[in-house]
Amino acid sequence: MDRPVSVQAYLSAVPEPARTALETLRAQIRAAAPEATETISYQMPGFRQDGRMLVTSAFRDHCSLFPMSVRVIDAHAEELAPYRAGKGTLRFTAERPIPAALVERLVRARIEENAARGRRSSEPPR
Repeated sequence: MDRPVSVQAYLSAVPEPARTALETLRAQIRAAAPEATETISYQMPGFRQDGRMLVTSAFRDHCSLFPMSVRVIDAHAEELAPYRAGKGTLRFTAERPIPAALVERLVRARIEENAARGRRSSEPPR
């Protein structure tokens, strides 16, 4: 995949059924974090809020979600066990997606974790 210039460009290069799975995940993240903005980070689609990354997702040979926090993953370890593919990687398929309620809990936990760490100094206050 070429270096993406936008989330839409990234997703348009993803073949089906992975594209639909990532679009569904994208909608779930948006619903859980309506104030977050989409971005490309590490050449993958991601969401940023208050100057900090929340999560990223990607496709190579599978769909992945990166909660960007081992602490959040460990707090949901039992539910995430079927999706764990490494220290900070969750893998899923269109046929076996991460449940929407679990995605929501992960995103909200990341928002809380980032809020506890404080706003980045480069980010203007709202």
